[in-house]
Amino acid sequence: MKRIPFFFLLFILTVNSLCKKEQEFPQKEIPARVFSPFIIINNETLFVEISDTQKEREIGLMFREKLDENRGMFFIFEGERLLSFWMKNTKIPLSIAFINSKKIIVDIQDMKPMTVSEYRSRFPAIYALEVNQGWFEKHNVRICDSVSFHF
Repeated sequence: MKRIPFFFLLFILTVNSLCKKEQEFPQKEIPARVFSPFIIINNETLFVEISDTQKEREIGLMFREKLDENRGMFFIFEGERLLSFWMKNTKIPLSIAFINSKKIIVDIQDMKPMTVSEYRSRFPAIYALEVNQGWFEKHNVRICDSVSFHF
C-alpha cells in the first residue's frame, strides 16, 4: 500500500475546509459598481436599487443612515397613475422624480425626512426615482428631461 505524503494530505484537507467555509458564508453583496443597474439622465449616471414589489416599495429607503453620491432607489409600479410617497422612518433628505411610461420626468419634489406628509405626483407616472436632496438641481435635471434605464 502506498503512503500519501503528509503535506499532500494537509493540502487536501485545507482546500476542503476552505470550500466548506465558502458554502457556509456565501458572498452577501456583489459590488454595486460592477453589477448595479443604472439610469442616465442628461449624461449623468445614477446607480440604483430596484424596488418593484409592493413590500420593497413600502420600505423604500426607510431606516438608512445615508445614501451615497450618485446612488438612488428606482420604484417601478404596475401601471401609470398618480403616485404618492411619504418619508415615514426615512432619515435622509431626498428628492423624487416622477417618470411616465414614455420615460419623461413629469414632476420633481424635495421631501423632508421623518415626516408623514404626502408627496403626490402632479401627473400620472409609472416610475419614481429617489436621490439625495439637491441631486437633480446639481445636475441640471428638470421636468421634461428623458431618462434611460440600463437593467
